[in-house]
Amino acid sequence: MTPVEEGRPRALLAGASRRWVRLLPWAVAFVLCVVLLPTTIVVLTADYGLNGGVASALAVAQSAPLLLAVVRPLHAWYVVFAADVAGALALLGVDFEQRLLWPFPPMELVGYVALCLALGLRERRRTLVLVWLATAGANVGLGFAAPHGSSAKELLFTILGGVALLLGGVLRERYEVQRRLVEQETISEAERGRRTLLEERARIARELHDVVAHHMSVITVQADTAEYRLATLPPDVREEFTSIAATARESLGEMRRLLGVLRNEEAHGELAPQPGLAQIGQLVEATARTGGPVEFSPCDAEVPEAVGLSAYRIVQEALANVVRHAPGAATHVSLSVSRPADGQGGEHPADGQDGGHPADGRGGERLTVLVVNEPPPEPPAGPLEVGGTGHGLVGMRERVRLVGGTLDAGPLPDGGFRVAAQLPLTEEDLT
Repeated sequence: MTPVEEGRPRALLAGASRRWVRLLPWAVAFVLCVVLLPTTIVVLTADYGLNGGVASALAVAQSAPLLLAVVRPLHAWYVVFAADVAGALALLGVDFEQRLLWPFPPMELVGYVALCLALGLRERRRTLVLVWLATAGANVGLGFAAPHGSSAKELLFTILGGVALLLGGVLRERYEVQRRLVEQETISEAERGRRTLLEERARIARELHDVVAHHMSVITVQADTAEYRLATLPPDVREEFTSIAATARESLGEMRRLLGVLRNEEAHGELAPQPGLAQIGQLVEATARTGGPVEFSPCDAEVPEAVGLSAYRIVQEALANVVRHAPGAATHVSLSVSRPADGQGGEHPADGQDGGHPADGRGGERLTVLVVNEPPPEPPAGPLEVGGTGHGLVGMRERVRLVGGTLDAGPLPDGGFRVAAQLPLTEEDLT
């Protein structure tokens, strides 16, 4: 129903998704042309007594433009409307029976109604109103010259044409509303995804600010107290520590001012320490009390705070998804440290990794976070809650990307779901 595309007219229903719908206007126009052309010649000559040559010319002018109406209905209307009026005037010169319809015979009515429907599907309201006014004006004007007196049936041309114009206009405007609604939904979905991503990034930035601020505060305290803890410091070294403390305080203040724009009203006043691996057990216990059986395999390895925070949030969001989408499903949460050669699933931890790890020899080691849930006992009728602690897989991927890790999440063949993340532990691997 779109009028033009890149300056060239398009056929009616050219934007339809199904091929048979796109071909429908051409098929209807072809059938009408093939049927109306000989019918018009026969009726005008046999019933109305019009000359064969004139009847043939009128039949071609009234029927052939219907093929053009598929692409340019308004241009076709100019030709057909003029031919219909000319045909009505030509019939005034012959003597036909009073029972016959005048000024527009039945075959002309059929072609004109189809043409008006095409106009309604393509043109705007103003054009449709002008077309109907022209139709009504010609119909009423010819009525004053009616050879057998005026009657209500002579207004069929105006009535049926108006109904077709109205019907086509309603269908066109309905299509436009649906098209704009789909476009708006597409734009809204894209904006919603972008806003979700930005909100999750801001949330991660706020949490990392707390982690980094803790380390910067420790540096400041150590540098400030160095001259009191180490009495034998030379003056130049003591001055260097003082400079380090001042720089650390300045950097901490700049960072707080920069990250302050990311703290919304909900995040205002967040003073609690950020969680890590040690708090995952509490998270699992809370989920087990409300959501279903949860089996937990902890890991006591020492990991960077950013990695521990990311692991906690991944488990938190994965368990929240289990509660929302698979209530009552048995869930297994495991944390382990593995080397890349151990595989992606983390089921084969390296030797000696039951507890802590030495500071040396950890190159390439990764923390594997695995959350697997079985299918729920009963298919849920719908999500138990609309919101969540974060933004699902969007937040998980952002946190994994932040520390240079990998994430594998997706449904299992038995109907469960698996979330597996690998987070690097060494500073060289963190990105």
